Amino acid sequence: MKKSERALFVSETLNKIYPTTPIPLDHSSNFTLLVAVLLSAQCTDERVNKVTPELFKLASTPFDMAKVSQDIIYKIIKPCGLGPKKSKAIKELSVILTDKYDQVVPSNFLDLERLPGVGHKTASVVMSQGFGIPAFAVDTHIHRLAQRWGLTDGKNVKKTEADLKKLFPESTWNKLHLQIIFWGREFCQAQACYGLKCNICSTCYPKRIKPFIHKKP
Repeated sequence: MKKSERALFVSETLNKIYPTTPIPLDHSSNFTLLVAVLLSAQCTDERVNKVTPELFKLASTPFDMAKVSQDIIYKIIKPCGLGPKKSKAIKELSVILTDKYDQVVPSNFLDLERLPGVGHKTASVVMSQGFGIPAFAVDTHIHRLAQRWGLTDGKNVKKTEADLKKLFPESTWNKLHLQIIFWGREFCQAQACYGLKCNICSTCYPKRIKPFIHKKP
């Protein structure tokens, strides 16, 4: 299979299995989405969704969150890991959004990525899921799947994002990002598929006999 053929097969397969793509992180606004995505770094969406109801009951706007002490934020979000760093970022970005942006989450990459704790991947999720603006949020998980499926050379996450954007139409990026995540969780886990067993891996590389070795991002 050529890379373009693999990309087409991936797209067709994912559209059949996941015709709709509900957003995994519970939220009620772009601010709560931003906080939830920030918390999801090195943490499962399920755990984040268990933690955020208490946090958002306490404060669901930048103005209210800015008034909460970092210690209290930390105690609530501690189960998500990286508590000191994440609680500091949530507190600081809430102050910035209140003072500089009138509590409105910016709808552009430049301003989003200037906020504490907000990297390109987090900004991409907010842009796509919060504002509906085409973006391809590539995390380590998607990076590894794209390697297994022969859609990127695997040099780094930035290169993988660029490769995927070239292969797939812009109109599909927001949905495809979630579809790949869903497929990876259900069928192509690192310690279950090994790049050999799921339908996408076995179809794209029918002659692969050894477990796939990923390149580090």
